[in-house]
Amino acid sequence: MRIGIAGVGRIGTMHAANLVTLPAVDEVLLFDPVPGRAESAAAALGSRATPVADLDDLIEASDGVLVATPTNTHAGLVRRCLAARVPALCEKPVADDLSALAGLVAEVEASGVPVLVGFQRRFDPAVAELRRRIQAGELGTIYQVRAVGNDATPPDLGYLPASGGIFRDLLIHDLDAVPWLVGEPVVEVYASGSVLVDKAFADADDVDNAVVVLRFAGGAHAVLVAGRHDPLGYDHRLEVLGSRDSLAVGLDARTPLTSLEPGGPAAGKDAYPGFGERFRRAYQGEMATFVEVVAGRADNPSPVRDSVVSLRLAEACERSRRSGVPVRLDQSMGVAV
Repeated sequence: MRIGIAGVGRIGTMHAANLVTLPAVDEVLLFDPVPGRAESAAAALGSRATPVADLDDLIEASDGVLVATPTNTHAGLVRRCLAARVPALCEKPVADDLSALAGLVAEVEASGVPVLVGFQRRFDPAVAELRRRIQAGELGTIYQVRAVGNDATPPDLGYLPASGGIFRDLLIHDLDAVPWLVGEPVVEVYASGSVLVDKAFADADDVDNAVVVLRFAGGAHAVLVAGRHDPLGYDHRLEVLGSRDSLAVGLDARTPLTSLEPGGPAAGKDAYPGFGERFRRAYQGEMATFVEVVAGRADNPSPVRDSVVSLRLAEACERSRRSGVPVRLDQSMGVAV
């Protein structure tokens, strides 16, 4: 099997490194519009990676294509894969706004070509186990969900104007994972944010710290907090409290958090520096699953239609932040997953 990667920046190169370890993958083809980048990445990855000079050649030669180019190119590249009848995995977001995404969803579903969205937490073993236990009824009635998402260091400030904002860029993963776990539509969203890390976020009409409250149709609430700077390290956790059990994901010896209780845990000296390290198993599972979907041996666990939920919630968060009031969502527009 040959898997093509369009875009070999940080995340594209990381995906390529995971793909070359899979026995089912004979060759990884690399394309990047920046001269020399694909060649350098291929040299670092070894004999199973090959640079390709033309994007159309990459798509034609591949059994599946991973789209890791800038956001504004995602929809167009997915359409090129559909036209070639080649399965794709596209990094989030697949489209910039709901209207564009709705049109793309219709095209993908009409084509019958598998397109996965790169929400890596769906492929994380601990998150998958949490979902299994929720669906099996082991937690009972879900009361509360709490999510923490703090970057260790802020992103490159030049990236901010094109990032889509904290809700579409950072919190979008929780806005996908939490409804996916709870399995109910969100009926109300409240969001607030502040600029505390760097004035550049305000200059980009964004915030660097945010809080989101989601209310689900069954009455459960989720509280999501996110920030662009944690001096101790990268901290992304999920906690779910139910009537029968209380479970956490992302709480381990590397969690950058210190308890002041006697005998309580101290912040890990080897805290996660970023998303690649924290979600290493998730990214490995994502590539393994993509290969299985391409081979026709697995169903798509992250279809494009599901990504409508997180983008709708991100847009509602932005409206709430700007207005200062909760945003109610029409349940008929929600998607229970």
